[in-house]
Amino acid sequence: MLTLGVVLGLVQIVAASHAASLQRGYRWTSSPRDEPTLPLRGVAGRLDRALRNYLETFPLFAALVLVAHVSETHDALTEWGSRLYLWGRVAYVPLLYAASVPLVRSLVWNAGTSRRSA
Repeated sequence: MLTLGVVLGLVQIVAASHAASLQRGYRWTSSPRDEPTLPLRGVAGRLDRALRNYLETFPLFAALVLVAHVSETHDALTEWGSRLYLWGRVAYVPLLYAASVPLVRSLVWNAGTSRRSA
């Protein structure tokens, strides 16, 4: 699950980067980005915010998975918790956050981050 979480993070980085490049232009992408820019709008803005949210929650997930591994705590709860986080994130980003589905998005986010162990 940890490896799949890293892959998901890389996919989110690429998606957010390309969406920003499409909105701001590839000249901006290849620039040093010294000048201030307007905030991203629409899907590009939502993908960027979803990536930032992922970067906030993934270290906690990774730490719990590693603690479970080191302490040899591999039971149904740790398995379900890690799967819930990963598949909750998979559903959260493209299906709910980027598509701007408000209430369901929050429920999925809560389900994916409110587990007790990894």
